[in-house]
Amino acid sequence: MQFLENWLKLQNVAVVSKVGNKDSEKAAINVTRKLLAKKSKVYTISPIQVQGAKTIESLEELKKIKLDLVITLGGDGTTLRVFRNLENETPILTINVGGNRGILAEITIDEIDNALNQIQKDKFFLDKRTRVTASCGGKEFPPALNEIYISRTNLTKTAEIEIKFQNDTVKQKMDGVIVATPSGSTGHSFSLGGPILHESLDVLIITPVAPVYRLESIVVPDEKIEIISSHDCNIVMDAQVVKSAGFEETITIKKYKKPAVFVRLKKRGLRQMSKLGF
Repeated sequence: MQFLENWLKLQNVAVVSKVGNKDSEKAAINVTRKLLAKKSKVYTISPIQVQGAKTIESLEELKKIKLDLVITLGGDGTTLRVFRNLENETPILTINVGGNRGILAEITIDEIDNALNQIQKDKFFLDKRTRVTASCGGKEFPPALNEIYISRTNLTKTAEIEIKFQNDTVKQKMDGVIVATPSGSTGHSFSLGGPILHESLDVLIITPVAPVYRLESIVVPDEKIEIISSHDCNIVMDAQVVKSAGFEETITIKKYKKPAVFVRLKKRGLRQMSKLGF
C-alpha cells in the first residue's frame, strides 16, 4: 500500500452498483446526478439509466474507456468485480451500500458529498494494492485482488499438490491451496488460520487447505509460485470466476502487472482489521 498525494480530475467517471440490489441502484442514480451537476461525463452500467449519462452494457466495456475514477456502490463483491475488469491503475472510491461488512469500503453513502468535495480539493490519497494473476496452458486469467484458490475437482479423492516458490518445494496431500495477497489476508486465508498482513507488504501468503499433515501458512516474496496437482482442479479468482486445469498441469501464480488503486480520504494502517472487530 502506497499513500500518494495526487491530483484527480472528475472528467470521466464510471458508477457501478451492486447487481440486483435496489438500495445500491437508487444510490448509484443519486451519485450519477451529483457528478453530472459537477460537469463530469458519467458512465453507468445497465440497467442503471440516468438522463445525461452514458449507459454501457457490461463491466468489460470499462477496459475500452479512459476513466479518471470509478465509484462502486455495494459490498466487497462489487469492488472485486470492478477491479477484475480494470487492467490499468484507474482508482476506485468504494462506498458500502447493501454490502455485509464492506471491509474494502472507504465511506458510506451519507459521506458522498464530502468525499467528492475532498477529491476536487485534492485532499485524498491513492492506496495501491498488489493483485495476483494465474496462468495455465498458455492462458492468463483475470487478475484477483484478494486470492486465487486452487481446489481439487474430484471431492472423493485427496490430491497431492506440489508448490514451488524460488528454490523451495512443498509437496503434500491436501484439498487445495490458497495464494492470497495482503488485501486478501483478512478473507478466506484468514478463516483457514492464515496471518493478517499489513496492506503495504509486497508478499503473498500460501495457505494449504485441509493438508493431511499439519502445514502452516507460508509468507513468500511476491514472485512466481508454481502449483501442480495430481488431480484435475479448479482455479478460483476472488470466489467469483472459475477456470479449469488438468492433472499435472503447471499453474503459475504471480503478481499482476498493475496494482489495484483505492481512493482514500483518511490515512489508516491495517484498515481492514478494524472492520473485523480488532
